[in-house]
Amino acid sequence: MKDKFTTINSTCVPLPIENVDTDQIIPARFLKATDKEGFGDNLFADWRTNPDFVLNNPTYRGSILVAGKNFGSGSSREHAAWAIVGYGFKVVVSSFFADIFKNNLLNNGSLAVVVSEEFLAELFESINADRQTEVYVDLASQTIINKKTGKSERFPINAYKKHCLLNGLDDIDFLLSNKEKIESFEAAK
Repeated sequence: MKDKFTTINSTCVPLPIENVDTDQIIPARFLKATDKEGFGDNLFADWRTNPDFVLNNPTYRGSILVAGKNFGSGSSREHAAWAIVGYGFKVVVSSFFADIFKNNLLNNGSLAVVVSEEFLAELFESINADRQTEVYVDLASQTIINKKTGKSERFPINAYKKHCLLNGLDDIDFLLSNKEKIESFEAAK
């Protein structure tokens, strides 16, 4: 069982780059392990060689990554989601996610929040103006709020994944929590 996800109030790490693929998130040379441990250390490994890269800037901290449009495209490697979660991001905000990547995030306990391009642009503007800008995310109401401007937006999420996140369940935990119903159904056959 994972931690229950209810709300997050955090400063953000901005990554205003479009079309970030999973090989950029976690380069292929780090895919040798089948255990989730240590992947966060290699998040954006090739980009972190640049001292000006945002993850190298100690003034940007928080559990929310605000990313450009089309985040997580490319191969379906789950390791990319492991790296995001392993680094400590509880929420990733973008105007568009690759479907497989979005589901991999949700399966690993991190919330993928899809917002309009206008809301995303405003978030980047707020964070650039004030690195201490906080964003509030409420999963139950499916709402994200830019606390600097007060503007909010509702975001979509699959009902099953929402239930699992709110209750700290992965797919196996969900099945086990319904064991009696499954056994009853099987017995009725």
